[in-house]
Amino acid sequence: MKDIPARAVPKRALDYAEPILPGMIPDESELTAGVTIVPGRSYGFFTDTTLCIGCKACEVACKEWNALPADDVGLKGTSYDNTGRLSANSWRHVAFVEKIGGDLDAGEGRGTERNTTTMPPFQSNWLMMSDVCKHCHNAPCLEACPTGSLFRTEFDTVVVQQDICNGCGYCVPACPFGVVDLNVADGKAHKCTLCYDRLKGGLEPACAKSCPTDSIQFGELPDLVERARERVDSLHERGATDAYLYGAPGSPGATGDLGHLNAFFLLTDRPETYGLPSAPTRASNRVAPALGTGLATMAGLTMVAVALFAANRRS
Repeated sequence: MKDIPARAVPKRALDYAEPILPGMIPDESELTAGVTIVPGRSYGFFTDTTLCIGCKACEVACKEWNALPADDVGLKGTSYDNTGRLSANSWRHVAFVEKIGGDLDAGEGRGTERNTTTMPPFQSNWLMMSDVCKHCHNAPCLEACPTGSLFRTEFDTVVVQQDICNGCGYCVPACPFGVVDLNVADGKAHKCTLCYDRLKGGLEPACAKSCPTDSIQFGELPDLVERARERVDSLHERGATDAYLYGAPGSPGATGDLGHLNAFFLLTDRPETYGLPSAPTRASNRVAPALGTGLATMAGLTMVAVALFAANRRS
């Protein structure tokens, strides 16, 4: 059985053994995530849902760092999750998906066989996933933005500039994952920035740094993809043959000309179970067919109108 080796503690960690530091640690991400943040490289998240315990530390860290207000703190009545979904004020959302006995062997839709033990009646199992903006390689929201408010950073992430956003909302329906949201307070689009300000300072994103189980892992995309595939192989060897990647290059979720997702996931059930589309697409790919259909419809209606006008004149 092959296990993923633990990441070695950097030697630089010995230089910061005191509990109180004199100032900010240079390139702190080397110590917390094992990666040096360099402009021009591609960074993202690998979220392993099999390690998520639903603590919501990532949600809290995200709100604290970005000064986001509380968002719908009332219980839903259908879940222990009180956030509900991603929104303009919740850039991280931990989904609580409760599977009741008999539901776990319904794995159609991924093209792979599930190998999960059927549960007895009235027993339950939790599937948890910390959802976030996917920072798509070919980002539909960025393509839909008419003002250039959405831009791709030097770290290959997608960020909204609120001072340029005009609140048109075109990015909202363009996102196939329902991530982007308009804030009712300022009318602007808001979403995860992958802690752009922290990256510029050499800091690991707040959500990944706060995750106690390493369910959210930050790093360079090639390294994350390799690490994720090793994790899938390890789970398969242990009998969890239902584990697969969503959004990594060549995997489900990296469909519809999106290329790949800079924030991708390891799942053990159908994407829809986690609130993810099974085959996301770019809205721009539907413009030409929709325009052609509209023009053909108008041409047909015009021909019918001309025919009716001619018939009336003959009568």
